[in-house]
Amino acid sequence: MQNEPFIGLTIAGFDPGSGAGVTADLKTFSAHGVYGVACISALTVQSTQGVRAVEPVAPALVRQTLDCLVDDVSLSGVKIGMLGSSGVVAEVVSFLLAQSGQTPRGRIVLDPVLRSTSGTPLLDANGVRIMREQLLSCIAWITPNIDELAILVEENILVQEQVPVAAARLQEMAARLGNNELNVVVTGGNLNRPDDFFRSASGEEIWLPGEKIATTSTHGTGCAFSTALLCGLIAGRLPSQAAADAKAYVTEALRFAYPLGKGKGPMNHLFRFN
Repeated sequence: MQNEPFIGLTIAGFDPGSGAGVTADLKTFSAHGVYGVACISALTVQSTQGVRAVEPVAPALVRQTLDCLVDDVSLSGVKIGMLGSSGVVAEVVSFLLAQSGQTPRGRIVLDPVLRSTSGTPLLDANGVRIMREQLLSCIAWITPNIDELAILVEENILVQEQVPVAAARLQEMAARLGNNELNVVVTGGNLNRPDDFFRSASGEEIWLPGEKIATTSTHGTGCAFSTALLCGLIAGRLPSQAAADAKAYVTEALRFAYPLGKGKGPMNHLFRFN
């Protein structure tokens, strides 16, 4: 008998093109030697050309799926992506609270998917509120891009120079909920040089330098980053190293991407096997 594998759970939406969402997360888990299980939070109608429709899964069905999975396997970590509705956010909070002590908070990563690249809202205002007021208490990692960070700290817009202060504010929000373990990575894929900003729970601040890869296959970078980050944490890497390794993985997945579709195609999540 082989040793039981590390098992990572993704709670996220379904992208028919597999550039983002649960199927992209499962590919990323595989690329890192983690066995992935999934709970679909929402169905989307989308392609490389953008999102056409979103249909959240019934919150009760999401909870049944999560309970079914943990009745069967022990989770090494949880990645949370697009949730799609306030009801689903609330059920995920309830599930994580019920799992307290089973899955360490230090291996729960939230990628707060709030709107698509094309501007389609992917979570309602009440869902964002529950994320701020409840979900922040259940996680130890959050990986917003700059626009998502602005929404979470209730600013109209942020520029790069404001990111460190806004990241600290996000940690203060979590601390008011009793969570002093929040690490923040603000992804900078939309910057001229795609540097990411890391602020640890202890206050360490690092800019992770990025490399601009000449490709149109950029769909789902945030999904891949947050899942790769979780894989590094599951493997026992230190926080700053896990963040740096996740960024390096995304850079190479972009470098080895192949053209697919008429719009922004997927990265090559499995480039290591080529």
